[in-house]
Amino acid sequence: MSSAVVVVGGGYAGTLVAKSLDGDAKVTLIDPRDAFVNFSASLRAAARPGWAHHPFFAYRTLLEHGDVLRDTVTSADATGVTLATGGRVAAGYLVLATGSRHSYPAHPRHANTSAAQAVADLHVTNAQLGRAGRVLILGAGPVGLELAGEIREVWPDKRITVVDPSSELLPGFLPEVREELRRQLEELEVELRLGTSLTTLPPVEPATESTFTVRTDTGEPITADIWFRSFGARVNTGYLADGALVELTERRTVPVDDHLNVAGHRNVYALGDIADLPDAKMATHAQTQAPVVVENIRAQLRGEQPGAVYEPGSVPRIFLPLGTRAGVGQLPGPEGGAIAAPLETVIQRKGADLFTARFAERFAPAAPGPASAQLRLSSTGRPPRSRG
Repeated sequence: MSSAVVVVGGGYAGTLVAKSLDGDAKVTLIDPRDAFVNFSASLRAAARPGWAHHPFFAYRTLLEHGDVLRDTVTSADATGVTLATGGRVAAGYLVLATGSRHSYPAHPRHANTSAAQAVADLHVTNAQLGRAGRVLILGAGPVGLELAGEIREVWPDKRITVVDPSSELLPGFLPEVREELRRQLEELEVELRLGTSLTTLPPVEPATESTFTVRTDTGEPITADIWFRSFGARVNTGYLADGALVELTERRTVPVDDHLNVAGHRNVYALGDIADLPDAKMATHAQTQAPVVVENIRAQLRGEQPGAVYEPGSVPRIFLPLGTRAGVGQLPGPEGGAIAAPLETVIQRKGADLFTARFAERFAPAAPGPASAQLRLSSTGRPPRSRG
């Protein structure tokens, strides 16, 4: 079998796998963008123009030996992938890490948006947000609430309303975490409309300043000057819909075993949001799964059986900052179960820089020389446990 490793998806998990294996095999990373996007930082960038460049890290500095191919995968099988440009990349080992698609500004507007265009979009959004006196956010999950916190920290006087059909904040987390989150949102004067739906979406494009009025399911009007959509994430598995590799689950996710092998294929792995696992669709879980894939591929490259297995977390975890000075968190406790994370931990671990320093280290340029990675532009957590 070829030792070539093809990683599809240059997100949190895909870049970690590709960089880790760069010295062990010929690695090719495929992604439609020209830069990694730290989505955690995109929400702050919408509120602070000085942050607009922080979420983006050029792929050209990721690998010292391998290649990064800017293209879109349209189909995959056990021997490689087919590209939107019509080419094909053969793989001895295939890693699928294509994640989920979220609404702007958490993600760039389009799957193939360049970093330069994404920065320009964020500057435009910031200017329009600055002119808006009333902000409507649809979705009271972590993304919507983080966005509300970032906006409030920059603009203390804006009216911010968050609407969600769920009657609870952070269902499944500790009551004290949820209560503290509600208390902080009240202190920040973020208006929550939980258990509420709109009869129709606003009649203007999201992230565009234009005054409008919508009505809730009880007939109550809400007038705002700009709105953001923070719901409806979708897993990126369309390229697997042809069944050439595996039959997707009803949730359009990829069935995997405890080695994170795709069902029926010892040389193909899936991790992150697209893997059919009970973990929440969060970057922290994807990056915890990545070392399992790395260890198993390294074993196979040595001619050994893969022995690392992934155990989904039994305790929901989260860091949910509300700007740089507020937020809540939940972590596994030292004796089992869950504990609320102190505010200082939430700020230090995420709120202060939204992981920017971590990814600056991952994408630190390699020493110059003939072995440096090339970017080919197309025409268009927990340590793994070994088991015997």
